[in-house]
Amino acid sequence: MWHQVLPYFLFLYNLLYKAIVPCSFPELLPANTVNRQQYLGKWYFKAAVGHRETDIEQFKAVDNILFIMEETANNTLLLTGRIRMGDNCIKKNWTYHIDSEKDELQLEGRPDRRNLLWKGKWANCSNCIIFQEIEPPLSETDPMDSLHRMMLYARQIDGDSEMVTTFLKNTACHNMLASVRLPQEKEVCT
Repeated sequence: MWHQVLPYFLFLYNLLYKAIVPCSFPELLPANTVNRQQYLGKWYFKAAVGHRETDIEQFKAVDNILFIMEETANNTLLLTGRIRMGDNCIKKNWTYHIDSEKDELQLEGRPDRRNLLWKGKWANCSNCIIFQEIEPPLSETDPMDSLHRMMLYARQIDGDSEMVTTFLKNTACHNMLASVRLPQEKEVCT
């Protein structure tokens, strides 16, 4: 008898769960198995969200950012950021390593930081990626991660503003209410 009732119970449980937790979730791009070649090249930073203002504070003075992702060696990615702050251009580099046993990227010099890639379809953008950074709490008594933010990147600088709106709406459902959209009013640094 139980095997006859179980499918109905699971169906009702699924309906109830969707009513209580209506948030959608992005689809993970596992760093250890994804086709890296399709993600190399230029990416334009569109928006960032976090649980707290401190998670995104560093982006508030920025007009635009161009990122260039290159594979420098086997299982190593170099991300070069060309950041426009006022009339100044700042160049920064980050080196990420890919571990065949992990879904996330390993940022050189930051072993505790989790770096996850997500499909841009969650932001209604097939030519986008979402990058998530998470650092554990500074102490065992801290209730929240010391850093938790998601950033939206697109292939074109003048992308559809609806993708940013969708990104902000979907992340807000996960209580990531602090946000910043880059104005992109000045020339991109090259």
